[in-house]
Amino acid sequence: MALLNLFDFKQKVNYKTEVLAGLTVAMTMIPESLSFAILAGLSPLTGLYAAFLMGLITAVLGGRPAMVSGGAGATVVVLIALMKSHGVEYVFAAVALAGLLQIAVGIFKLAKFIRLVPQSVMYGFVNGLAVIIFMAQIKQFTITTDAGTSLLSGPALWTMLGLVILTVLIVIAFPKITKAVPASLVAIIVVFLVVLGFNIETKTVKDIASISGSLPPFHIPIVPFTLDTLKVIFPYSLVMAGVGLIESLLTLNIVDEVTGTRGRGNKECMAQGTANVVNGFFTGMGGCAMIAQSFVNLSAGSRARLSGIIAAITILIVILFGAPIIERVPMAALVGVMIMVAIGTFEWTSLRIINKMPRPDIIVGILVAVITVWLHNLALAVLIGVIISALVFAWESAKRIRARKYVDENGVKHYEIYGPLFFGSVTTFLEKFDVQNDPAEVIIDFKESRITDMSAIEALNKLTDRYDKAGKKLLLRHLSADCRALIKNAESVIDVNVIEDPEYKVMAD
Repeated sequence: MALLNLFDFKQKVNYKTEVLAGLTVAMTMIPESLSFAILAGLSPLTGLYAAFLMGLITAVLGGRPAMVSGGAGATVVVLIALMKSHGVEYVFAAVALAGLLQIAVGIFKLAKFIRLVPQSVMYGFVNGLAVIIFMAQIKQFTITTDAGTSLLSGPALWTMLGLVILTVLIVIAFPKITKAVPASLVAIIVVFLVVLGFNIETKTVKDIASISGSLPPFHIPIVPFTLDTLKVIFPYSLVMAGVGLIESLLTLNIVDEVTGTRGRGNKECMAQGTANVVNGFFTGMGGCAMIAQSFVNLSAGSRARLSGIIAAITILIVILFGAPIIERVPMAALVGVMIMVAIGTFEWTSLRIINKMPRPDIIVGILVAVITVWLHNLALAVLIGVIISALVFAWESAKRIRARKYVDENGVKHYEIYGPLFFGSVTTFLEKFDVQNDPAEVIIDFKESRITDMSAIEALNKLTDRYDKAGKKLLLRHLSADCRALIKNAESVIDVNVIEDPEYKVMAD
């Protein structure tokens, strides 16, 4: 069975490369998973559980070997409002429901619709996400007391700033020395040792939440199983499912380009959904494919599933035996790493080419970024961007329909149509015909055009009726097979005359 064919045993696997790539990926995922969990107000352990569960399940079941999934910021950002308003149990329920929605997308083979997301929307989406990640780091410069929340001041503020700057400088400078070890991991270790060696007083992970290292526990979300609960979590689940699949499928396309192979989008949707359902029942915060970690994996030479499995198992070992160490990691180190993640996430190319982009694309990109930052609703931002881009395309296409007219030796007038006939172009199309002055027989030639929707069919019906009332005959020629099928299906409500063109078959080998 295709479902059981999880591994391609014909593929040559470099085990040393895969293991080292997996270890490298794990070391880059741990700080990000912790930071994203803290960003959403969740226990850091839920971030590590998500990294382990998402990474393992998608590595085994996914449709794209060498792609890495984990507790990603794009999906976690969606759940911040739910966490604040209803608590962590509702978050777990929303994650599980989002997983079911993603599985449904895979079952009904809807992954192909990722092609409808334009580049301008992706620029806005990614840039908005980068701004959210950056702005969220400001929260770590605050302190909560009985009197309320206030910004750090005095030595505490300068210590925090100094350690953050040190982290950023190491992340920037270390790759110039060697790329064998992830710069973010080196930065965290160095800052950790500096704080430990000089006994510096600063915020640590333990100040945010305590981590008790154990296997992910099975846990049914403690929420009322009622329609009211569904009303609360469904919007968040829908947005999370949409954002997760958009990011995962776009990452899949990028990995396809890098490796020169083709992944299976629908299979990846089902794997992502399965992983999120498991997250919801094993106290993970959920997630999706991670672009940065996937690039780290590819750069390390991975081309198989093994690296993802090694990365997930490494994270589990850290959870079981590394909790005392992780709790002492300075928050300044994680803030510095996340600032560099935000800078790396931002599409700086979009700023360089903004004066070369069409004006509608600029507006769409900015609008998507603003909605992403303002509402923290990435799926809505992408949806609005796609709708506006589609409307712009429809308007531009509508202006391009034109007709070449001539009368042949038999006195028949021909209208050769160029451009698609659809709801946006029917008005311009109808204006091109001179019913009163045309001869008794008129032919519309669709050799360079297509009938695409019901509005186009109804326009032809109206035109046929006008010529009929004038005592003239209107014929349609060179309709493609799908256009003839559209008219055939609508023959009970329209009355048009189609000239049956001969079908020219291509000779087979």
